[in-house]
Amino acid sequence: MQSMLAVNGLVRRLGPGFTLGPIDLSIEARQIVCLVGHSGCGKSTLLRLIAGIERPGSGTIGLNGKILAGPDRFVEPEKRNIGFVFQDYALFPHMTIEQNILFGLRKRPRKEAQTRVAMLLELTALTAMADRYPHMLSGGEQQRAALARALAPEPSIVLMDEPFSNLDRDLRERLRHDTVALLRQTHTTAVIVTHDAEEALSIGDRIILMKSGQIIQQGSSRDLHDQPVDRYSAEFFSSFNRVPGSYRDGKLHTAIGAFPCQLDLAEGSQALAFIRPQAVCPCLSFDGLSGSVLAHSFRGEIEQFSLGVEGLEKPLVMRTTQRLTPHKGILRFRIDPQTILFFPAAGQDASNSQAA
Repeated sequence: MQSMLAVNGLVRRLGPGFTLGPIDLSIEARQIVCLVGHSGCGKSTLLRLIAGIERPGSGTIGLNGKILAGPDRFVEPEKRNIGFVFQDYALFPHMTIEQNILFGLRKRPRKEAQTRVAMLLELTALTAMADRYPHMLSGGEQQRAALARALAPEPSIVLMDEPFSNLDRDLRERLRHDTVALLRQTHTTAVIVTHDAEEALSIGDRIILMKSGQIIQQGSSRDLHDQPVDRYSAEFFSSFNRVPGSYRDGKLHTAIGAFPCQLDLAEGSQALAFIRPQAVCPCLSFDGLSGSVLAHSFRGEIEQFSLGVEGLEKPLVMRTTQRLTPHKGILRFRIDPQTILFFPAAGQDASNSQAA
């Protein structure tokens, strides 16, 4: 695979309290990369720096081997061959959908441009709406039109800033699927900004997690979900029961059992077992652990129980697809040790976190 986008040592100061960077990343051709993180972490700013909407304080941005931004060079946005889909789509309200898509093809021969527009209208299922104006379209149709306009000049890369955030859940999931299919069909490299963990995991070939202007972790969806590098990364992509314990003889001893872990901690140090609710499994045998049902929520495919367990200050959350009937308000359970993550308690030092 050919490296397409290269960012090295990128820094952008956004006031006395926040600095983006330094950022180093590379994106390969035809990859769909998701920039993800909580609001204010700098992901949209990074997108605007790549697009040329903002200038970096230092560092370089290169595309296809050519420097777009650096100490003595800055290529204007319109000359970067980068497509951009804004959160509000930013379609020209006085132009029809066809005219919006044609806008980036003004320098091409008319017949060639019209052929390209017709192809994109068909790919985005907007052919019947070509003569309509943006206000006449639904949110999902506007999103598809904005993507078609960004793809029209065949950019090297398309940047999308929270493209699905303004849509209701069902429409968001459908458009997410259709958008990814279109990007793959057109062999388009894309960087998509989102604050939705599930969205990032479901569509990205590679996920880049940001926090406070820094890249915390990057890798495949499974890497970030199953092997988070710290507590922030773990809790961004999943919910957990945080069970305290004491580290002795290579195990974390907790109120619900002792679990093997390899944290580099001194004997007797305090640590936390991060246990996903689905790793709290119903147990029919009487040798399992038991908890009193404090709360119950039916969620269709799954049911969630909050269990009061002796020795734990906080309820233990269980999620299961089984249909359970607690006996006298009591449920028995066991812990699946294979998916437990371990992290030092606050104030403790460890060289790494570890999954059981």
